[in-house]
Amino acid sequence: MKHSDPHLKENANNSPDTNFIRQAIEEDLKTNRYDGRVHTRFPPEPSGYLHIGHAKAICISFGIAEDFGGLYNLRFDDSNPITEESEYVDGIKRDVHWLGFDWKEREYHASDYFETLYGYAVKLIEKGKAYVCDLTPDETRTYRGTLVQSGKDSPYRNRSVEENLTLFRGMRDGEFPDGARTLRAKIDMSSPNLNMRDPVMYRILRAHHHRQGDDWCIYPTYDFTHGQSDSIEGVTHSLCDVQFEDHRPLYDWFLEALEIYQPRQIEFARLNLTYTVLGKRKLKVLVEEGHVSGWDDPRLPTLSGMRRRGYTPEAIRDFCNRIGVSKADNLIEMGQLEYSIRDDLNRRAPRVMAVLNPVKVIIDNYPEGQVEVFDAENNPEDENAGTRQIPFSREIYIEREDFMEDPPRKFFRLAPGREVRLKHAYYIQCERVVKDEKGEIVEIHCTYDPETRGGWSEDGRRVRGTLHWVSAEHAVDAEVRLYDSLFTEREPESAADGADWMQFLNPSSLEILNDCKVEPSLVEATPENRYQFLRMGYFCLDPETTSEKLVFNRTVPLRDSWAKIQRGQK
Repeated sequence: MKHSDPHLKENANNSPDTNFIRQAIEEDLKTNRYDGRVHTRFPPEPSGYLHIGHAKAICISFGIAEDFGGLYNLRFDDSNPITEESEYVDGIKRDVHWLGFDWKEREYHASDYFETLYGYAVKLIEKGKAYVCDLTPDETRTYRGTLVQSGKDSPYRNRSVEENLTLFRGMRDGEFPDGARTLRAKIDMSSPNLNMRDPVMYRILRAHHHRQGDDWCIYPTYDFTHGQSDSIEGVTHSLCDVQFEDHRPLYDWFLEALEIYQPRQIEFARLNLTYTVLGKRKLKVLVEEGHVSGWDDPRLPTLSGMRRRGYTPEAIRDFCNRIGVSKADNLIEMGQLEYSIRDDLNRRAPRVMAVLNPVKVIIDNYPEGQVEVFDAENNPEDENAGTRQIPFSREIYIEREDFMEDPPRKFFRLAPGREVRLKHAYYIQCERVVKDEKGEIVEIHCTYDPETRGGWSEDGRRVRGTLHWVSAEHAVDAEVRLYDSLFTEREPESAADGADWMQFLNPSSLEILNDCKVEPSLVEATPENRYQFLRMGYFCLDPETTSEKLVFNRTVPLRDSWAKIQRGQK
């Protein structure tokens, strides 16, 4: 059964200025509900790395606090020592900072509240609102009932306050084996909301905690930790995934039963993206089973993977702003995310020339040993980007696909007897080709027109094709990694329909090109530098680059399918 807040109405216009969360906060400011304060938080569980869905949550929670002149916290909800690690804490902080948010001194950990939470649990026992239960996990599930069948009371539900206090103290002191007992809230086993049917508050678990060590052998559940942590920190608006909408009555029940400060929980729809999975557990499976190279694999939707692939924090924030805020689940096209990164990189990425599948061109009438240098603009979209110098010599590389011996009618690149423009350099014309014993073209012999220096003809003749190129003498070897969708199905989890979603992994999601040639200016590139390879797409230098070979990841191709979709809709 869904529990909806009557004050929240989904807005047809999901612009940042009008979404329902902002309306709710404006209403609270008008009524002075929290003394004019706006204080939000982002509460990740440190059991994995952040992904693009978390970026949406961060942009909503932190962005709203910034817009209202409020505060925001970064809090790690670290109450499950089995899945949580310090590595994830460090990775999460790095990703949030990279995204552009600074929580300053407001970093918190739910584990720091363990003593306070234990005291809250004792208080609920003393008020007759919590009890120690001896049911096994399977028995607890059976007693809980179903969506259409009420639950039934635990036989241990009516223990006395004194007995419950003694048993709970014994749980903390390690007197009982793991899983032998739990502490449960005493609410209503007939509630239509399963979350209100005497939920578990504490379980016995002997596991080393990454911050608390072995000080505790009982750990609070997320539902018991979450709201009280918000209360302790003075959060005003607890903004969270819509999956927690059914948990809101429990969130409020704990705060009201404890008679402590009560924030307001507001839910929004989670991000769903085509051709990927966003569940942290599923991403962990992909990493641990070796289907990807790690949490920062550029095929993953993790922020570390997207950063390595060449996505910018500005583009991700723009994407999160464009998709807006809603209460209803929706599926976002991957093309929308790619649109944001193209739009950002088009304005900032330097243009360079790189040949991914090279074939040699020899300009027979160009003087042997001569080298010219041409000025080339770095980015026509940025008037302050300046220029760079590109060397030109008798032998160059062009893309193999830019030449055809017997071209179709609309092929406007190089072919026998045809003239094309070399970007920034000269007009050349193909005279003949040289092939190896397998019939593969190994050399294309051309002539050039010295009167077309800079790539323009003074006599006014026009050519249809302009090719990028790299001087063979000055070319730098590079490895280029081309990425496709990680899954072949648009909605892999839905398509599986209960079966193994990994059956839809794309075997062609990564293609590695080892014999690429790039212009010499790229020798000075550093990891995460982003470029537009003319006519090929946007690329980013990978941290695996060595002094022997540059390694580039393709961020996105140049073709913008989402823009075409938008134009078609208009």
